[in-house]
Formats: sequence, structure tokens, C-alpha cells
Amino acid sequence: MFAIPVGEGAELRPLEPWNAEEFLEHVDRAREFAGPWVPMTVKVTDLDSARELLQRYADKQAADTGRLYGIWLDGTLVGGVFFRVFDVGSDSCEVGVWLEPSATGRGLITTAAGVLVDWAVDQRGMHRVEWLVSSRNDPSKAVAKRLGMVRDGVLRESFPWQGIRHDMEVWSVLAPEWRAARAAR
Repeated sequence: MFAIPVGEGAELRPLEPWNAEEFLEHVDRAREFAGPWVPMTVKVTDLDSARELLQRYADKQAADTGRLYGIWLDGTLVGGVFFRVFDVGSDSCEVGVWLEPSATGRGLITTAAGVLVDWAVDQRGMHRVEWLVSSRNDPSKAVAKRLGMVRDGVLRESFPWQGIRHDMEVWSVLAPEWRAARAAR
């Protein structure tokens, strides 16, 4: 197994079915904070649903259509990043993120998402990396901006979630843009 440092005392690691109990405990802590934006934090309610979601992403990884990683801070799972969509045929993917309140303000999501974009662009040859976010989710839009993504447009009222039809903003970065921004740092 690998672990990639993403901040002081923090590391990015694969989140797998055998982590189901720890994942459920984390989701219970994250649910109220992330629930308005991240369906998995509402849909995972018990050990079976936690194991099912983690297995779904293990299967996606095996099929090369998605991946799921956790962020551990001082040994505690506090959030994660994932490829919700990973399409090698079109050389495009979508990155998603979530975090529990205790870990906010440390740059963990920005750093971990950057690791995923680096890998997608450099190792897998992805040309386009997308970030879909509710227009109401200002912290997530701020991460997209920090990553150097461009707002492509808005899918008006395209995502019904918890009784609200959310406008979903599409943000993206293209491989040449990502490489140029990284070289300029």
C-alpha cells in the first residue's frame, strides 16, 4: 500500500472495502457538513452501505473507471478524493472531494485533489479533468479556482438533491494548462 503526504500529519491512501468500519465512523462525523453536497455522505448509513460503496469503487478501479482515496490526519480518516468518472476512451475524468469539519482550513483537499490531477495527467494521459459543483457550494468552487480550473458553464437545475434542484457548475483544467501552471509554481 502507498501513502502520499498531503500536509503536516496528513496522508492520502487508497480507501478500500476493508476500511468500511472506519469509513462509516468518518461519514457519521462528516454527514451534516458534507451532506448538502456529497450524496455518499448521506447514502452511507450503516456498515453494509459503507462496504457496498467501497466495493463499488474497488470494482471501478479494477475496471479502470474510477478510484477512491481517503485522507488521514494524525491517523484518523477525515475526508477523501475520488475519480467519480474516469474515461480513458475520451481522456477525461471527474474529480470529487469531501471533508469533515475538523479538518477544514488546512489545504488538505486542494493538495489531495492536486495529487489526483497530477496522476491523471502525467501517468494516465488524461487531457481534461472536470470538477462538478453545486453553485451554492462556495468552498468547493474555491478549491477548483485554487487548482487553476476554469468555469466552463452552468447546468441549470440539473441535480435534484435533498428537495433542491441544484445548478451544477462545470469547472475543468486541460492537461497543457495544468502542466504550464505547475511549471510556473
